[in-house]
Amino acid sequence: MTINCIAVDDEPLALGLVCAFIEQTPFLTLVGKYGSAVEALGGLQQHKVDLIFLDIQMPNLNGIELARVLDARGPSKPRIIFTTAYNQFALEGYRVDALDYLLKPFNYEEFLHAANKALAYAELLHKSNNPATTVAVAAAEAAPPVSERVEDDYLFVKVEYQLVRIALSDILYLESLKDYVKIFLKNTDKAILTLSSLKALEEKLPAKRFMRVHRSYIVSLDKINSITRNAMQIGKINITVGDQYKDAFGAFLSRWV
Repeated sequence: MTINCIAVDDEPLALGLVCAFIEQTPFLTLVGKYGSAVEALGGLQQHKVDLIFLDIQMPNLNGIELARVLDARGPSKPRIIFTTAYNQFALEGYRVDALDYLLKPFNYEEFLHAANKALAYAELLHKSNNPATTVAVAAAEAAPPVSERVEDDYLFVKVEYQLVRIALSDILYLESLKDYVKIFLKNTDKAILTLSSLKALEEKLPAKRFMRVHRSYIVSLDKINSITRNAMQIGKINITVGDQYKDAFGAFLSRWV
């Protein structure tokens, strides 16, 4: 499998280095190189492009803005690997669903690691378009939802530029923070921060083990240490039960009270 890609950078030396790295990578094919995001837009009309190695700080139209323009194409959009000297753009890169974020100066090993992510994505996409795989996908869709499959004892969440596996038995509770969710785990003070809604994660968690008790919290039922009239304690934190969740939580409590 080969991936058609372009390189975009307003610094000639940086552009030349990325192009050289592309040309020495067997599964990458360079179909264009551009000194600005505006030029790249024109090139995207002329070539079938799967992947863009994209600088961020450029005049007129920067890399983040180009990524937002391309995002309107939906599933057919080319994927992006950012190449920049400024790490403060990492969060913005995450929000536009970039595959990776290469911080200049980077070497070929780092470049190849990012390119391999693009290859893995392309292979997954190819399999999803394969008729045999389509049958498997249909079968998976006919299977019970995650909340009903007892064999699923873990959850994958996106953290920065990778999917992180979390054992359900390690989760204490989840807290919503606007566009993000913090996942608090046992035996560590460091929470995992993922770009997601609490509702999206609620749908993935098994209802027998987790409960939404507040618009900002989901708790692991077997991690509750004590319960008062309108709140519960998990470890050192007290979580209040929201008014709209009191009936469901009351039904849970009725097994013992």
